[in-house]
Amino acid sequence: MNASAFLVTGGTGSLGRLVAGGLRDAGHDVRVLSRSGRPGTVRGDLSSGEGLDEALDSINAIVHCASNPRDARRTDVEGTGRILRAAKRSEVSHFVYVSIVGVDRNPLAYYRAKLDAESAVKRSAVPWTILRATQFHGFVFGMLEALNRVPLLVPVPKGFLFQPVDAGEVASRLVELSLSEPVGRVGDMGGPEIRTAASLARAYLKATGRRKGVLKVPLPGKTARAAREGAQVTRVAPGSVLGEATWEEFLGRTTDPKHR
Repeated sequence: MNASAFLVTGGTGSLGRLVAGGLRDAGHDVRVLSRSGRPGTVRGDLSSGEGLDEALDSINAIVHCASNPRDARRTDVEGTGRILRAAKRSEVSHFVYVSIVGVDRNPLAYYRAKLDAESAVKRSAVPWTILRATQFHGFVFGMLEALNRVPLLVPVPKGFLFQPVDAGEVASRLVELSLSEPVGRVGDMGGPEIRTAASLARAYLKATGRRKGVLKVPLPGKTARAAREGAQVTRVAPGSVLGEATWEEFLGRTTDPKHR
């Protein structure tokens, strides 16, 4: 599909800015939606719907990356509904939505909201594509940075499985999908390796030069059980895509001063 212009929501975030950059590099006009309307963006508020019709004027395709785990019901569910309705009014021809692997297998409230947002996309009259991806390297790194504040040991959830993926590779996949025809839900995307939280933590400590042990903490509940059973890793299925960048490669780029 050769869209004349794209709107990227969440285009100032870690994923959205890469998607916007990739589309621009491919020679397309890109608008980035922002509630503040700061320089380089167009003003539009997912929580109220204000400015969405104006932001979508002459837009052919939307890449919807906006998300807010702290207020997922308002942003991810209600906000997705609002922009879908505005997209229908503006006769947008393709709505690309990025979700998370495991939203249908983990009862975490944020995941339930993402699943509800997926349902809104599927019910919409706007032609759509949905990609689910695993956690980004940066998310895992931030989690370990927070856990590393405990003296002497880094506590991690026992048995949790992760498949961290490079955000740039997910962005490239979204650009590819947005430049194609709507195809519905595509195969999930994850990183090249499935790792335990403890394994990721040990690699993190080595890369950052910290001499600490890793304490595996058993956690109760349905959410923890789902994480141990691999709810957040990709299932091998036709169309699934694996990234190439490993956790150690990400750590090398992140912790080496030359790459900062």
